[in-house]
Amino acid sequence: MPELVTVGDIPVEVRRKPIKNIHLSVYPPTGAVRISAPESLNLEAIRLFALTKLDWIRTNQKSLRLQEREPARDYLDRESHYLWGKRYLLKIIEVDEAPSVTIDHSHLVLRVRPGTTTEMRASVMSSWYRGQLREHAAPLITKWQKELGVTCSGLFVRQMKTRWGSCNPASRTIRLNTELAKKTPQCLEYIVVHELAHLADPSHGRRFQCLLNTHLPNWSGLRDQLNASPLSHSHWVTLA
Repeated sequence: MPELVTVGDIPVEVRRKPIKNIHLSVYPPTGAVRISAPESLNLEAIRLFALTKLDWIRTNQKSLRLQEREPARDYLDRESHYLWGKRYLLKIIEVDEAPSVTIDHSHLVLRVRPGTTTEMRASVMSSWYRGQLREHAAPLITKWQKELGVTCSGLFVRQMKTRWGSCNPASRTIRLNTELAKKTPQCLEYIVVHELAHLADPSHGRRFQCLLNTHLPNWSGLRDQLNASPLSHSHWVTLA
């Protein structure tokens, strides 16, 4: 069961795990704080650790609460949509054929049957974005497996509310958020490297950061760029 400590006026949930280092995270949308801590560490030591990070916690809580959101989509003509960091205008063509999405200069052309609902249009677009992400991620995974000396056994692409990506070291699989297809290719590469690096080190400790610094020296700038970009769903921030 999670434990609870209070730091200043901020409640902090503590979860015990078989890990060596403490991990502090702030979650959207309200800035809830959680610490993952080694099973042997006493609660007072955890509270004191959180107290030393109080300024960081407050800063990131404020950032999450003010974070820009993408507006809800209606999937109508000339609505703005993004692909690999570029803005496109949506063009709707109603036609009696299987739905599809294509790129035509500055437009994303969505072909749907007459009378298709907003929900169905959204579903077609979401499926298309998943395909785009999988297509662009595959060669990056091949490249960075070799660079990092790891093996990834599978890729899953799905909509995620709180993360850009995740890694399961036990099954050696990674998951990528469909929203990454709307960000720059460099941001996608950073997340791929980040998650693959967890196959070598599942923590966010010194060895993990050394891998990123060695293989992707500009990773922190890409992380900041991704964190500052508009989101349909906010993501959490972690103090590594």
